[in-house]
Amino acid sequence: MTTEPTPKEQDYPLSPVPMDQRKSVWSMGLVLLGFTFFTATMWAGGSVGVAFDFSTMLMVLAVGNLLLGLYAAGLGYIAAKTGLNTALMSRFTFGELGSKLSDFILGFTQIGWYAWGTATMAILLVKLTGMPEGMTTPLMVLFGFAFCVTAFIGYQGLEWLSRVAVPAMIILVAVSMSIATSDAGGLSGLLAITPTNEMSVAAAITLVFGTFVSGGTQATNWTRFAKSGKTAVIATLLAFFLGNGLMTLIGALGALVYQQADIVDIMVAQGLATLGILMLFLNLWTTQDNTVYNFAVAGCNLIRTRRRKSVTIAGAAIGTVLAVLGMYEWLIPFLVLLGTFIPPIGGVIMASYFVGYKRQYPDLTTVTLPAFNFPGLAAYAIGSAAAYTSPWIAPIVGVLVAALSYSIILVVSEAVRERKAQVMGAI
Repeated sequence: MTTEPTPKEQDYPLSPVPMDQRKSVWSMGLVLLGFTFFTATMWAGGSVGVAFDFSTMLMVLAVGNLLLGLYAAGLGYIAAKTGLNTALMSRFTFGELGSKLSDFILGFTQIGWYAWGTATMAILLVKLTGMPEGMTTPLMVLFGFAFCVTAFIGYQGLEWLSRVAVPAMIILVAVSMSIATSDAGGLSGLLAITPTNEMSVAAAITLVFGTFVSGGTQATNWTRFAKSGKTAVIATLLAFFLGNGLMTLIGALGALVYQQADIVDIMVAQGLATLGILMLFLNLWTTQDNTVYNFAVAGCNLIRTRRRKSVTIAGAAIGTVLAVLGMYEWLIPFLVLLGTFIPPIGGVIMASYFVGYKRQYPDLTTVTLPAFNFPGLAAYAIGSAAAYTSPWIAPIVGVLVAALSYSIILVVSEAVRERKAQVMGAI
């Protein structure tokens, strides 16, 4: 006879993290830095790097990553105060059944990125080492399941890997950036480089903010382990402003100096092929395990099970199948599109917590929630529509419009209820 695993064994997928299990700012900072050290983020930086002069590029990267950091920190603060992740917060915001919408969107996006990372590792390893093309599929299967080992262990596994990988990646990046600056002729050489492409500042900020906003929305899976709201905010800003900012800066510098945005191609151009392979492996592993962990947490809420480890393996299997089938090639445009519809989820959650619940969620184990929270769902739909049609910074528009819409709907609904009560009382 099998028994349901305890919450602690599975990293509390359906319940708040108790205070005696909370982590330090350094622990969370390392895990989140490993998550934000992501190859795809460098490509976003590369697109920005060839479109602006050096000083404007730095401004765009700073603004985009600061906005991303503030967005993720807002959700991180709520997670630390409540001990809940985004999937569980969604129950209060969208209802018991309505929250499954956000579970699906967040979970599918993460497993899509997992497929992309698994395929990328296998394809580039074959390319860089000269292995036979026939090795690509077996390597996809190998990496597809190997990358999930630390996620299977849980937060502790993610932290162990990050303690080794993050310092190593920082050193490798520092060496590469130093060589790139030297090859460009120093700071004066970088300042003299003229842009070769065109892009508006708004489009560039959207690209920087939107590429990793899905991860920022689900960073609560780790910030819920924070000892305080302050700890969560510091760790989140460290990762999403500085860490993600560093990744976009590397991509931008590579595009400027070598016309390459990926750190592996940059290191190959610098004669550091072996270090490039190591960087690729560490870079992807520290993101892949976090990604499949995100999928598992969303999946647990979707099907209401505490068996996070089983869902983790299932997620790795799905991602591996997608990679082997070649679906990662057409998944990316769809995943980027989903990036438009993910930020409003965070906007509604923040408005729900601060305005609707006055910074105090009721006990999740005793409260009776409606199947669908229509104000939350309506605000999400309005925010998504605004983001999709906005010519400005779409993800930020989605967050702000969703949060404002929820607050207005809530205030109007309360006013209508009070007016009805007054009328009924007069009768």
